[in-house]
Amino acid sequence: MAIVINPISPVAFSIFGLPVRWYALAYITAFFFGFYFMKDLTSRKDAEIQLSSKQMDDLLTYFVLGVIIGGRLGYILFYNFNMFLHNPLEIFAVWHGGMSFHGGFIGVIVATVLYVMSQKFSGGTVKNSFKILDVLSVLTPVGLGLGRIANFINMEVMGRETTSAFGVVFAGGQYFPRHPSPIYEATLEGLVLFIIMWLLYSRTNIRKYTGALSGVFCMLYAIFRIICEQFREPDSQIGFLTSWGLTMGQLLSVCVFLIGLTVFGCAIRKNKI
Repeated sequence: MAIVINPISPVAFSIFGLPVRWYALAYITAFFFGFYFMKDLTSRKDAEIQLSSKQMDDLLTYFVLGVIIGGRLGYILFYNFNMFLHNPLEIFAVWHGGMSFHGGFIGVIVATVLYVMSQKFSGGTVKNSFKILDVLSVLTPVGLGLGRIANFINMEVMGRETTSAFGVVFAGGQYFPRHPSPIYEATLEGLVLFIIMWLLYSRTNIRKYTGALSGVFCMLYAIFRIICEQFREPDSQIGFLTSWGLTMGQLLSVCVFLIGLTVFGCAIRKNKI
């Protein structure tokens, strides 16, 4: 028996007639959460890299631009290039959804490297970049989880048809149950990944190995994403990439896993990247 859910408006509330969407709230909340906790973690005496309030303010700007520009360009290049080619103004309509984690992943890495170069930290650009990315890897799952919840509210990236008890039907829509794949992703890529990363950071000495946490994050995210993609309906404009069911998300996640494995291996073997 499917779970029937009444559709939720994508607009959370309005301010002076301007709609504030759940999707935007998810990003804003994630940025504020990340800023607050990263500021706390990097101000501690035992932090691998210490940042002042001014440096954190600058870093937040780099992160926001990296996530938005990278996420949007990633979605355009990986998922819907032809549509944006014929409707270029749609590139700027981010409130319609259409952000790619893998694009944002690249965007944040680039933004972090540019930030470190601008600050001229002692110890090298690559090593200090990974020190920042290690802290960020602990907090990123919160943003991923919030984003997937917003996807579910917007009835986006829903799962494949199913006869299981977990099937969800939105009232007034197509009447066949689908896996609530955004909720699966919010759970694995958000809650579970955050718990694992936080425990590794706070209860082990892995953070002493520069880049190790970043590598673990990449590998675990990739594994969880590949699992969740088994229940997620592939994008209609792409479909499956192979006859045996490979999706674009899985292909990109394999690349992320290999990157994470390489970074983790280097961090553990040499204690430096």
